[in-house]
Amino acid sequence: MIKSMTGYGHAEKHTETRKFSVEIKSVNNRYADINIRMPRKYIFLESRLRSVLKEYVERGKIDVFINTEEYGEAAGSLQYNEVLAGEYIAAMRTMIEKYGLSQEIRAEDVARAPEVFSIEEAELDEDELCSYLESTLREAAEHFNESRSAEGARLKEDLLKKLEELLAITEDVIAHEPEIMQAYKERLTQKLNEILEDKGIEESRIAAECVIYADKISTDEETVRLKSHIEQMRHELEKGGSVGRKLDFIAQEMNREANTTLSKAGDLLTADCGIAMKTLIEKIREQIQNIE
Repeated sequence: MIKSMTGYGHAEKHTETRKFSVEIKSVNNRYADINIRMPRKYIFLESRLRSVLKEYVERGKIDVFINTEEYGEAAGSLQYNEVLAGEYIAAMRTMIEKYGLSQEIRAEDVARAPEVFSIEEAELDEDELCSYLESTLREAAEHFNESRSAEGARLKEDLLKKLEELLAITEDVIAHEPEIMQAYKERLTQKLNEILEDKGIEESRIAAECVIYADKISTDEETVRLKSHIEQMRHELEKGGSVGRKLDFIAQEMNREANTTLSKAGDLLTADCGIAMKTLIEKIREQIQNIE
């Protein structure tokens, strides 16, 4: 199965005390670049979660967003520091008396003082937390891969169509080559007749000149290799898996053969075919950049 490097996945799970939310999205990248953003208190789980995600992706820039919402006992408990509050009140009274201030000390003034009130976090059950979070991540990763597979199927279909077009152009070049040779032979015969004033031309001399010309413009090697590359790319697309890098290499080889075909073009039709090849191969290479 072919997968795109662009995808999105989301999952949520609820427990009696927490809600876990995981969001995954990705774009193209040459290598696997995984970035996980989560609450700092859960950072100790990052390495394990990264290992889980590597089971689902091989290439791409992957951003993972993990959010948790805690309620009930997990949200922690409110703590009141009576000793510290008393010290704040005593300090405020001293300041009022010393400077003759008329303002009274209000409860909200003391409550706003640092650390008078604080939230004491509940103790984490790391094994339970890891189990739920990993389960949520795997569900999101499954949805993420479903979206990448759907996009990959569309990319595969488009690439196979483009390969059919490229093969048709290649066959046109192959079929047209004998016509080029015949036209060259006729022009050469006419020119020699004009020079020699119809005194007679040795057929062997014309044949020798045609052989030399054919060697210069022959695209047999290029078209044979190009057809082989087309078949190889088809095979890799049908095989599936993480084939993006290999497909890109094959496309580079295709472009090399198209360049040589264009440089050997001895007539307008072959030149047009060479340009069409290069244009199509460039479109193929662009699409391949999206494949894992």
